[in-house]
Amino acid sequence: QVQLVESGGGLVQAGGSLGLSCVASGSIFSIFDMGWYRQAPGKQRELVAQITSAGSTNYADSVKGRFTIARDNPKKTLFLQMNSLKPEDTAVYYCNGRQILFGDFWGQGTQVTVSS
Repeated sequence: QVQLVESGGGLVQAGGSLGLSCVASGSIFSIFDMGWYRQAPGKQRELVAQITSAGSTNYADSVKGRFTIARDNPKKTLFLQMNSLKPEDTAVYYCNGRQILFGDFWGQGTQVTVSS
């Protein structure tokens, strides 16, 4: 079992920056493909950014050039640096870990609110 705990959400003005972190329990973090998802009120959960166990990254078109995903395997931590934030980035952000043998795990979510 893997537990994921997000932190770093909050309230920020449009154009500002926030950094999210996700700390994983267990000793197998490095073999997981990791990602950040978000869900705004009344909308479906959507992918924001992914980083594979090999370090390859993928971003939603809406955040390309503004958000950066990274991982620190020894510290079992996933990061999301969010710059030039827009009101439409307002959502609950979830950390996800996925591995074909061990399954799919989610954090509890952290609220990000961007005011105009």
